[in-house]
Amino acid sequence: MSNEVVMESARTLHGQLQRGLGRAARRAADRPGSGEYVYDCIRRDPRWDPQCESRGLYYARLLVDLELPAGPVAEHLFHPSDHVDDDPWRVQLALEVLSDLVRLSRREAAAPLRRYAEEGSHWYDALVELIELGDPALTLGLDDVVASRCDDADLAQLVPSDPNPVIDAWAVRQPRIAEALERSRERARDNARYREAARAAGLPGRPARTGGPRASSGDGSGLAARSDGELLDVARRRGPDSVGAIFELGRRRTLALLDLAEELLPERPGRFGGAVCRALAQYGPETLPRARAWAAAKGGCEDMGLRILARHGTRQDIPLLMDELRETVEKREWGGAASPAEGLGRLRAGEAVPLLKTAWTESTYAYLRPRVLTALTRTAPHTAESYAVEGLWDCEADVREEAARFAPHTRDTRLRLQRLHHDVAEDPEVARIAPSFITAR
Repeated sequence: MSNEVVMESARTLHGQLQRGLGRAARRAADRPGSGEYVYDCIRRDPRWDPQCESRGLYYARLLVDLELPAGPVAEHLFHPSDHVDDDPWRVQLALEVLSDLVRLSRREAAAPLRRYAEEGSHWYDALVELIELGDPALTLGLDDVVASRCDDADLAQLVPSDPNPVIDAWAVRQPRIAEALERSRERARDNARYREAARAAGLPGRPARTGGPRASSGDGSGLAARSDGELLDVARRRGPDSVGAIFELGRRRTLALLDLAEELLPERPGRFGGAVCRALAQYGPETLPRARAWAAAKGGCEDMGLRILARHGTRQDIPLLMDELRETVEKREWGGAASPAEGLGRLRAGEAVPLLKTAWTESTYAYLRPRVLTALTRTAPHTAESYAVEGLWDCEADVREEAARFAPHTRDTRLRLQRLHHDVAEDPEVARIAPSFITAR
């Protein structure tokens, strides 16, 4: 069976379902053949970036609303290719859909999910989904599978530190799982202590994964006491203290970090370049001159330059941001459209509205749509109303949250907000804010 994805036109129902658009979820019930399109999307995962785009709950809700059986999803899991295809993304979306079906009270979806955890090639991913469901009744006996197949590294990834009824039940029967649970909770306690100490010291609030300030000096004073020039030397060595030195430069908001960015970012990807980007996120308008030069030169630092312009740019930056948005839309390079869309929205650049509308409809990168909707609500509030209504049915939780804030008050939107509020499978933040916007109107 071929799993190659062919993205259909955004003018078709199939293409809209592939993109996770709310308009497709609303149209599907009235269109013959919609069910086959839904199944096709689940079998051939259409996400541009599966690691950050959501589709599981979107397709699971469609299966419920269209009264479609879970059987074809299970058939996809157990297709003979499962034992010859090493790509975990072949089944990841199907596993997520089954898991969300269980949350939507379609408990028959738990049987193939459990069976795949026992028999499937990517059994570990199915275990993750079952653990997150948090229902010990669905996982009786699977602790034997976990104990026999998982080494200590697997258990460290599988066992959460937060209370989980499934893990707690397994830990009673399996000493290795109990030990992994205690180690996970100890790491959580260590991380909490680190974050508290970091806040007190004004350092980045995350545990250092490599030897950083604390690893080298115990209290961070070894790097904190050094000059900017010395820290730059440490950072350039790309040794165990380099990330700590980068963060210390960022904490000081020294402009020397911009010079380091010009050295490291063109070499991307890399953890040191990533540390520079995180550190620069603490800076403000003082970085604008360099950011403008980076964005215009396209010499390897343009992504960081555009991010800075999106956060701190002024109206003089609108032409550059418009050019960037136009280019990404024309080339369908949707990953690069987020920063210009955010910046143009923050600056309330009305001239961006046609491009934003095109990006909303055509983008195959659903993660872009929350930024587009925010930009539309700021640049053209009246135009944005119809997109906000559609957004209540969108695949992305951030879109649904933003839509709940701005959708006009109608019978349809009220009913939808009520459903989002009461749906146990909904993102907690969306469910939390939905009733406040119902009552506020």
